[in-house]
Amino acid sequence: MLGTHNLSTFLLSSLFLWLTPGTDTMYILARSISQGRQAGLISALGIGSGILVHTLFAAVGLSAILATSAWMFAAIKFAGAAYLIYLGIQTWLKPPHSLATPETHAMSHWQIYRQGVITNVLNPKIAIFFLAFLPQFVDPIANLGALPFLVLGILFVTGSTLWCFVITALASTLTKTLRGNIRFSRWLERITGCVYIALGLNLLRSESQST
Repeated sequence: MLGTHNLSTFLLSSLFLWLTPGTDTMYILARSISQGRQAGLISALGIGSGILVHTLFAAVGLSAILATSAWMFAAIKFAGAAYLIYLGIQTWLKPPHSLATPETHAMSHWQIYRQGVITNVLNPKIAIFFLAFLPQFVDPIANLGALPFLVLGILFVTGSTLWCFVITALASTLTKTLRGNIRFSRWLERITGCVYIALGLNLLRSESQST
C-alpha cells in the first residue's frame, strides 16, 4: 500500500508505543491537569505536528545525519532540555490563580500549540527512533521516495493523537474540581513545573548512538 509493507505489524507496534507513557504523554498530561481539557487537546495537536516534522526528517535523511553527528545531537538535545526547563521555571513563577476556567487563561491557543511542537521537534531521541522504526515498513522496491514515510507518519500521528485526546479528557475531567481551589491550583502548577524540568533533565541524560 503506497510503498509500505507489513502494515498490520506497523499498526500493532504503534499501538503498544501509544499506550506506553513517554515524554510526550507526560507533557500532555501535565498540561491537561494544570490547564484543562482544551489546553491538553491543543498540546496533543502540537505534539502530533512535531511527529510529522520528524517523519519528514526521516524521509529526507536528516535523522541519519543526526544519528551520526555527536555535536548536532548534543546541540539539539541541549536546546530541547533548556526549553523544557524554561517552561518549568516559567510555570513556577506564575502568580497564584484559579485554574477552574483554563479557556480564559492568559496563554493563547497558538502559544500552547507552538510549545507542543517545539518540545517534540527538539527531542533528538524521537528523530532517531523514527529513523530506526519507519524504514522497517517501507518497501524499497516501490521506489516512491518520501511517500511511504508520510503515509506511515500520518497513520502513527492519527492514532497517537486520538489516544492523547482520551488521556487528556480523563485527566482534565478528574482534576476539574480541584483546579477551582486557588491554593491547590498553585501546587498543581508547581508540580507541573517540576514535570517539565524533570523531562528536560531526562533529555540531557540521553546519548547519541554515535558515541
